[in-house]
Amino acid sequence: MVAPETAGVWMGIANPSDEGMLAPATAEQRVAPRFTLLIRAAKLITPAGEFLCVIRDASESGISVRIFHALPKDKDMTIELQNGDRYWVERVWEEQDRAGFRFIQDVDIKRIVESPSRFAKRSIRLNLEAPAEISCLAGTARVTIHNISQQGASISSPMRLSLDQRVKISARGLRETGAIVRWRNGGDFGLAFEDTYQFGELARIVRLLQRK
Repeated sequence: MVAPETAGVWMGIANPSDEGMLAPATAEQRVAPRFTLLIRAAKLITPAGEFLCVIRDASESGISVRIFHALPKDKDMTIELQNGDRYWVERVWEEQDRAGFRFIQDVDIKRIVESPSRFAKRSIRLNLEAPAEISCLAGTARVTIHNISQQGASISSPMRLSLDQRVKISARGLRETGAIVRWRNGGDFGLAFEDTYQFGELARIVRLLQRK
C-alpha cells in the first residue's frame, strides 16, 4: 500500500501543477524518499476550527493532502493523525482539492507512514462548539455539539435523555439525523448516528458547523 520513490522536487513545496514555478531541489531533497499513501485520514487544527483531510504523499520535508473545501487563511496549522500524533505544519500551497505543507519540526517519516496505535482504527473526532436541535417524543431542545465524527457526536442538552433513547439531531449544514443515546454524564450525552456519514460529507458538514 505504500510506495517509496525518490523525487527531485517534493510535491508539497511547490504546486505540482505549476511546473514553471518549481524550485530547484537540494541534494537532501533529491535523496529523501517520498511515500505515496493510498489513504491516511487526518484533521487539520487551526485557530478557525478543525477540518478533515486525507494525507496522500509524505516525506521528511512535508506532506500533500486532499481537502474537501477551501481552508482558513491561517498559514501555520497542526495536523493530527488517527493515532493521535500531531505535527506542526506550514501551508505552502493550495489548489482546488489539494494542499501542500512543510513540517516545522523534524519528523519520523516511518512513524507517519505506519501510524502505529494501541487502539483499533478509530474515526477522527472533530472538536467544535456548534448550536443544534434535538427532537424526540418528549419534545425538542436546543443543544450544543462539542465533537462529531462519522459515527456520532457528543452534545450537551438541557433535556434529560435516557440510555438507548432514539432522538433526531439537526444543525446548520447537518440534515436531520437519527441517533441513539449511548452514554450520559450529567448534562452531556453521546449519540451514535443510525447512518454513518461518508468522510467527504462529514468534512463539508463540519465546515458549515464552524462557519461564523
